[in-house]
Amino acid sequence: MVKKLKQMADKQAAASGKLFDSALAGQVKESAHQIWLAGMGAFARAQAEGTKVFETLVQEGTSLQKKTQSAAEGKISEVTSKMTNMAGDVQAKAGQHWDKLESIFEDRTSKAMHKLGVPSAKDVAAMVARIDALSAQVAKLAKAAPAKAAPAKTPSAKAAQPKPAAKRAARKTSAG
Repeated sequence: MVKKLKQMADKQAAASGKLFDSALAGQVKESAHQIWLAGMGAFARAQAEGTKVFETLVQEGTSLQKKTQSAAEGKISEVTSKMTNMAGDVQAKAGQHWDKLESIFEDRTSKAMHKLGVPSAKDVAAMVARIDALSAQVAKLAKAAPAKAAPAKTPSAKAAQPKPAAKRAARKTSAG
């Protein structure tokens, strides 16, 4: 359209010597008016369809947000399960190492106590069992002894009985 106007203006200028005559000015005004009307029509259409486009974009955005949220939740649950499994594995390995450490500590403590002469739990249990057996035998012998030694008490019989041995004081020995 601009080329057409230039060509017309060049022809008019060449023919009459005037740059703007009334016919050319009328055509320019008419073209400007058409451009103005086209702009107004485009603006009206944009306003009318703009709300529809906006609503469509909101719907698409909502749909996209839901898809993104579900994908993110899926990834979060996946990562959570992986982390839970890893934590369980680490805890199991730590438990195994702790058991090994505890076993080593018990072995070394047992060896050190044995070197110092401290009896073990097995030794103490064996001694308790032996003391119980000996106590039972002493009780059995104590019941049998009064029946045999029940003669009449006479002063001579008392003199004939041996005196109990004096208890000796226990000696303390230092292990060196």
